Amino acid sequence: MNVTVLGAGSWGTTVASLTTALNPTILWARNPEVAAEINDSHTNASYLPSVTLPRRLRSTADIDEAVQSADVLIVGVPSKGFRGAVEEVRKSIRPWIPVVSLTKGIESDSLLRMTQIIEELLPGHPAAALSGPNLAREIMAGQAAASVIATKDLGVAAALQTVLRHKLFRVYRNHDVIGCEVGGALKNVIAIASGIGEGLGVGDNTRAGVMTRGLAELTRLGVAMGAEPQTLAGLAGMGDLVATCMSPYSRNRTVGELLGRGKPLDEILSEMHMVAEGVGTARIALALAEAYRVELPICEEIHKVVLGEQRPVDAYRGLRTAGHELDPG
Repeated sequence: MNVTVLGAGSWGTTVASLTTALNPTILWARNPEVAAEINDSHTNASYLPSVTLPRRLRSTADIDEAVQSADVLIVGVPSKGFRGAVEEVRKSIRPWIPVVSLTKGIESDSLLRMTQIIEELLPGHPAAALSGPNLAREIMAGQAAASVIATKDLGVAAALQTVLRHKLFRVYRNHDVIGCEVGGALKNVIAIASGIGEGLGVGDNTRAGVMTRGLAELTRLGVAMGAEPQTLAGLAGMGDLVATCMSPYSRNRTVGELLGRGKPLDEILSEMHMVAEGVGTARIALALAEAYRVELPICEEIHKVVLGEQRPVDAYRGLRTAGHELDPG
């Protein structure tokens, strides 16, 4: 199969490096200089420093060239630019080919998940999401990892498995697209909370409590939206949550840690080369919570921190009140 990956960030480049082992793959980079670096030097130093990319991986800054021969289209741009990227390919994409989202976020204004945007803009194309505890640098270093390809048609999921799996990268199927996408988006907010704890030096007990209660929150919202609870206990829920909350490679955890150390958010974001989705997702999570009438106290505290309405240390103090563990809140 001819595979096209849109977005030459760390994760898009990693997925393209995996698929090119067995399938001709084109990686679209918006920046022509990045495309030239990938083609000429087989590196993408801005996003994956000290990593050598497969020599057969080809890149282009021409989105029409990248898409027109694709049998599978994979979209790995941040949620803010996701709709625009999908709109750009409408005139070039071949009929009926599956479209896979790598993006762990929710659209700000519409509150749509990424696969819903695909279904809206590209009707007739099977929409899928790849989600799980997938840290790009570890995968590029050859370390084992597992992920989930979620789509309503498990026949399509099985076909995508063969495209995406590679050596120590294991891909499971799941029909619960909602659960996989909600888990992937909300865990970024909880990772900011975990990072704040690291920056404040609260200890592993406290951070474990925040992660566990965070899992309860993303499960509560996911189920209200139509997800299955076991999905949120799996790779796209708990697995992704643990990796993102604990790893120093996690952008969202890093944002939280720097906030906990007293660094202003604007300064943190201005110095980051990549997007930390959790910053915007905090507000979106609360909008969804209101729409589905569920409580998300950790997301609420992090949203106040992001807005500058609350100090990070006070966010942790605000999480002290507790009722029955199985009750919401």
